[in-house]
Formats: sequence, structure tokens, C-alpha cells
Amino acid sequence: MKTLLHVDMDAFFASAELLAHPEWRGKPLVVGSGPHERGVVSTCSYEARKYGIHSAMPSRRAYQLCPHAIFTRPNMALYEETSRKAFEIFETFTPYVEGVSIDEAFLDITGSIHLYGNARTLGDALRKKIEKECSVTCSVGIAPNRLLAKIGSEENKPNGLTVMPFNENEIASFLAPKPISIIWGVGGKTNSLLKRYGLTTCGAIQRTSLSALEKILGSRNAAETLKSHSFGISDDTVYWQEREEKSVSNENTFGEDECNREVVRTTLLELAAKVGRRFRGKKRWARTLRIKMRTADFETIARQIPFPEPSRDDFTIRAKVLELFETMWPKTETRRTGSRAVRLIGVGLANIQNTPPISSRQDDLFGCEEDKMREKHERLSDALDSLHEKGLVAGNYLKDKMR
Repeated sequence: MKTLLHVDMDAFFASAELLAHPEWRGKPLVVGSGPHERGVVSTCSYEARKYGIHSAMPSRRAYQLCPHAIFTRPNMALYEETSRKAFEIFETFTPYVEGVSIDEAFLDITGSIHLYGNARTLGDALRKKIEKECSVTCSVGIAPNRLLAKIGSEENKPNGLTVMPFNENEIASFLAPKPISIIWGVGGKTNSLLKRYGLTTCGAIQRTSLSALEKILGSRNAAETLKSHSFGISDDTVYWQEREEKSVSNENTFGEDECNREVVRTTLLELAAKVGRRFRGKKRWARTLRIKMRTADFETIARQIPFPEPSRDDFTIRAKVLELFETMWPKTETRRTGSRAVRLIGVGLANIQNTPPISSRQDDLFGCEEDKMREKHERLSDALDSLHEKGLVAGNYLKDKMR
């Protein structure tokens, strides 16, 4: 029997907004159209939900229910970045991850449970890692199939974990008192139709004959699906697909806002080393280097620079890191009054290709000097990575050379 995990981020857009606006924490927050515009609510915080606000509600109605709520437009770049980090965490628990949306996924954890002792411990570890590294919370459902895992993740929101029953009789008993609206495919119209016949719970569907359901729904297939789902019978497959990384990055959030330029610079070089080692885990080359810096007032500064040619070695990566850092935080700025304070710093490699750069002189049988130097740096970087894995060299082995 398989064990599937469904993870659903809690009020995801609203939670992500609090990363950029911590002063909104604990207040009713509505993400979507403005309060006086023709538009709808994308999502809202749990504080706003207490006033009856919910997704897809007209924003004007949300304003009527809670005039003092904070209304903000969606920041998709922020949500996508937070989602990317969350999905990278999912893949540390199992390679079998099926993304359903930006804030929701199914994981097949059948082969990973033994690493944690039991499924509940794995689920708890995943939730805690998401909260620690993404600063948002998620709810988790663990079950033998997709339907039950999805139901489980809704049982104890927010920031909850539910391990559903795995025994057929226990599953049927668990679902019996639940409203039929928890079953996939039972929308407003179907719910209203079944309600006319007194069918409001899964237990009622369980007790109704297949022929009677077919007459009500007008479809044998719909009747069979509804009947199966009322007993918790569903697909147990996670339709995962190995993802090709579009970028490789690493970030560091300082425990306290950092004003020392040299500390930030050193941290940046350490991140570059980590990114380089991870990137060289596969034979690939990057065409672009990116740096992200978030200040104490949550302003995010992002810069990127192309490599002269697709690169993968530490020497080139670090040289471009320092070049780009100088444009973001010049040395002269350290002498100014009120120097900046940095909350987060990050390094990334993007525009990835799986083939080496084309020789700048294809007609040269032995290759040009630039190609020979690039290949030498790549071999040295690979060798140092191997030594690092064996614990024979410090992680920041090029720091002194790059000063």
C-alpha cells in the first residue's frame, strides 16, 4: 500500500505578503483587487476570514464586511520565489513530487518513511522545515490515496497535520459523517441536487444504491465515482515529473540586520562556493549570475550579469560575484553616514545549458588559450569539490585568492 502526502500552504499569498510587510502580521489582510474596484479576493489572512471574507468574494463585499482590513494587490514574483523554495524542500523528502498549483503538491513518501521512523514524524519534519526556511506555514494530510490525503490536509488548518486511516472500514467510518462537499467533483450544483434527495453526508451516499444515484445524477460514471469516493476509494498515484532546474541558488538570512560590508561580502563568497558545488553536481554551464540583497526595510535589490561565455568553475563565478557586488555596495559607501543594513543576501546561476561553450576558435585544432584556461579551471573546481566532499578542504578555499 502506498503512502501519499498532500501539502497545502496556509493562506499562501497572504502569508507571503507578511514576509515583506511584517507590520501587517495579526491584522485582517486581503490580497486581490482594491476595496472599491470591480474585482475579487484572491486570498485573505485568517484574521480576515473571521469577518466572513473568503477567496473569490467581490472585493467591495469584503470591504463592507471589514472596512479596516488591509487590501493589497498580488505580488506574483514574491509568491513564485517562496513557492520555488518550498518545492525544493519537498524534494528533500522524496523525488516524487507532483505540483498541483503554486501552493499545493502531492508527494509519494512510500519509500522515504523508513528514514524518519513513521509517516507522522516525516510530515512534522516537512512542516517545520517549511516554516523555518520559508517563514510560512503549511498543512499536511497523509493517506493511502490522493482523495484522502487532500481531505486530511484540510482537517487541521492552519499549520496542522492529519494522518488519515488506512483500513477500509475505518476510512468509511471516518468519512460517513462528513459533508459530501469534501468529495472531489461535488460542486455547488451537485451539492444542491443531492440535498433535494436528503443526501448531505458521505454516509448517506454510502447507503444509497448505485442505481438510485444514477437516476439522480443522470450518469452511470458519475454515480460510480461518487459512490467510490464516499468510501474513500481513489487514485493512489503521484504523477511526478523530474524537473529541469531553471536556476540554482542559495540564500542567507542574517540573524540580525548586518551593516558590515565585509561580513556581507564574505557571506556572499561562501554562498557562491555552495552554489558552485551544487551546480557542478551535474554537467552543465550557466550563462548568467544573479545576486539578491534585501535591506532591513525589506527593499529587495536584484542584479544580474552575463558570463563572457557559459561557465561552471569557481574562479569565474566568484569573479563575477565580486564584480556585481561592487556595483550594489561600493567600497566608498562604507564611509558614508548611515550605512545600509542587510537582512538577506543570495547568489544564483541561471540560463543553464547542458553543453559546453563552443570554442571561440573552432578552426584551431588544439583550441585557443581561453578554452584551455576555462577547462583547467573547471578541472580544478571539480577536484576541489571532490576534496570538499571528503572533508579534506575548507568550504571557502578561494576566499583569500579572490580578495
